[in-house]
Amino acid sequence: MSKGINIGYVSKNQNSAIKKFDFSKIINKEISFSGKILGDKKKEEFYHELGILFSAGVDIKSSLELIEEEQTKLKYKNLFSIIKNKVVAGYSLSEAIRESGCFSNYEYYSIQIGEETGKLPIVLKELASFYLNKIKQSRQIVSALSYPALVMATSLGAIFFMMNFIVPMFADIFKRFGGDLPWITSFILQISNTISSYFYVFIVFLIIASFIVISQKNKLWFRNFMSVFILSIPFIGEMVRKIYLARFCHSMTLLISSKIPLIRSLSLVKQMIEFYPLEVSLAKIEQDILHGETLHSSMSKFNVYHKRMVSLIKVGEEVNQLEMFFEKIGKQYTEDVEHQTGIISSLMEPLMIIFLGLIVGVILIAMYLPLFKLSSNFG
Repeated sequence: MSKGINIGYVSKNQNSAIKKFDFSKIINKEISFSGKILGDKKKEEFYHELGILFSAGVDIKSSLELIEEEQTKLKYKNLFSIIKNKVVAGYSLSEAIRESGCFSNYEYYSIQIGEETGKLPIVLKELASFYLNKIKQSRQIVSALSYPALVMATSLGAIFFMMNFIVPMFADIFKRFGGDLPWITSFILQISNTISSYFYVFIVFLIIASFIVISQKNKLWFRNFMSVFILSIPFIGEMVRKIYLARFCHSMTLLISSKIPLIRSLSLVKQMIEFYPLEVSLAKIEQDILHGETLHSSMSKFNVYHKRMVSLIKVGEEVNQLEMFFEKIGKQYTEDVEHQTGIISSLMEPLMIIFLGLIVGVILIAMYLPLFKLSSNFG
């Protein structure tokens, strides 16, 4: 096993040792942060508690036993029991985690380097921090968008109900009395007739669209299309870009601080960041670095990276402090996302209420306007 791996290229001895891991077979596998069993929250708890126990001087076997005993769900208890038994049988923690099939290469190599350098508690703390930040970002997005989504769904439901049931009732009344209708009333009636006529066509379209999304979501063309579409949405697109750039920076911080070579770090992050523009750019950046280019010069070729970020990475390379600069950039992006989600939360609620009020108000005015005219004529 290679010792003291430096940032950058791998020496001949290190290269021969790394080949033993057979990277190609591992990295070609589909990797997901959530794993087959463990979600981000459970991983954060696992790394946090294991790091505390190690820092307190508890041996690895006892630490894993404690974690296993406190599990309430059988699937978690079985998983940690398997990891513990492999460690007792002579496996290292990184090998036991890798064999379980529920952890990513990101975690495996980080823990492996932590074991080699004697900095395992620090690596575990960084892993816990990484997943905590990831969970926090996800919760912020859900918190910011859940209420507007609920209000929007309610609004559309109310509008559909009025167009499909209330407006046709008024249409029958208008037919009995005859006469010319105001333009706004005619317009609303036309929309109502269109919705009624094409309702089942719309349902079939939704079913077909859902089937296409489910069947094609992992295809490159679809992922490229969705990423371009999302990034083109004002405000939301920029926030999504910052979320993935923050995850990229946090990942690079942890991997570089664990003394994993830069090229290997980029390769691992490429497998973990499930965002098509970043995946494509990282594949090209990895090749550029192998051909002698600097990290910042290669990053500057892609629009997904902000110019300010590229400039800071350039400074980090010049002073050999990439870890620190990635950490600072990631922290700034995280703070920006928190600020933007706060703005969305504060603005979307009144906007949705105003939207619903305007639509319902226009429909009611359009329906009652002929009745007012009719009553004035009789008067």
